[in-house]
Amino acid sequence: MDTSFYKSAMSEEIRDEGRAEGRAEGLLLLLGVRGIALTDADREKITTCADPRLLHEWLQHATTASSAEEVFRTP
Repeated sequence: MDTSFYKSAMSEEIRDEGRAEGRAEGLLLLLGVRGIALTDADREKITTCADPRLLHEWLQHATTASSAEEVFRTP
């Protein structure tokens, strides 16, 4: 069985897309549970972000943020 596809750049890209989608869903869920209001632009920013690392950073901020602005802040 040829497993080269699973080690390919395309395969990694597909996995990154899945990671980003999962983190975006988790972020939206967390913000909703915490009662943090999002604008349509905020939601679009989250759902269109393809960078799993950035979404992870936003998830970390969301655990203590009191506003969407705090979630998206940069150090």
